[in-house]
Amino acid sequence: MKLKSGFSALALMSAVALFSHVQASERTLRIGVEAAYPPFAYKTPDNQLVGFDYDIGEALCAKLQAKCKWIEIEFDGLIPSLKVRKIDAAISSVSITEERLKSVDFTSSYYRLPARVVTRKDSGIGNVPGDLAGKRIGVQRATNFDRYATERFASSGAQIVKYGSQNEVFLDLLSGRLDAALAGSVAIEEGLFKVAGGSDYHFVGEPFTEEKYFGTGAGIAVRKKDPLASELNQALQAIHDDGTYDAIRKKYFQYDISGNP
Repeated sequence: MKLKSGFSALALMSAVALFSHVQASERTLRIGVEAAYPPFAYKTPDNQLVGFDYDIGEALCAKLQAKCKWIEIEFDGLIPSLKVRKIDAAISSVSITEERLKSVDFTSSYYRLPARVVTRKDSGIGNVPGDLAGKRIGVQRATNFDRYATERFASSGAQIVKYGSQNEVFLDLLSGRLDAALAGSVAIEEGLFKVAGGSDYHFVGEPFTEEKYFGTGAGIAVRKKDPLASELNQALQAIHDDGTYDAIRKKYFQYDISGNP
């Protein structure tokens, strides 16, 4: 009887260990993303999610021995979705700003790029914001670009037109329903300059980097006091150290996007 009990205990311990291993290997992180912001996150013609943010997220999940479950959400719904626990993190080019830090925590920045104004080459707009008076300026709603344009350009007489996605901004700019747009420099290069008709457009004015509006770079947003932020920071450091980050970066950019001097 004692021998049988010993085997039973051993079997139970093995089963518990196996169950624990399966649980660990099946850890899932629900990642919120707006899949309409090339080259950071977008859909291929066969409906596959791809992009810099996506690749970074997958690399981080691999380091954490977790599975990324990607949940598509419009940009202005990312932080609300975090707060109601619909997602565990947002990897979607979310800038780290003082305003957002009141609602969520962030990892360290994983890239930083300036904002730019773009307009048709024959628009006559050269001085920003002076030449924007009376012009229609497109921005994506609830972004740092929205806040900056509303607070800085509207006071110069510009009409700020807000959209649900960056693609909508570019479509209206190309169709002539907008005079200019304010967005991230790379988003403009990829989402406007490289499409049909995009060669008719160019940057005007200087890059915008003011931290009050544009923060200290893009970070991964998590809920307040969530230890996941620390785990993700360790994973970020790991993919920098082993070269994974730079390999991903080179797929999309031929220059440094870290924002480091």
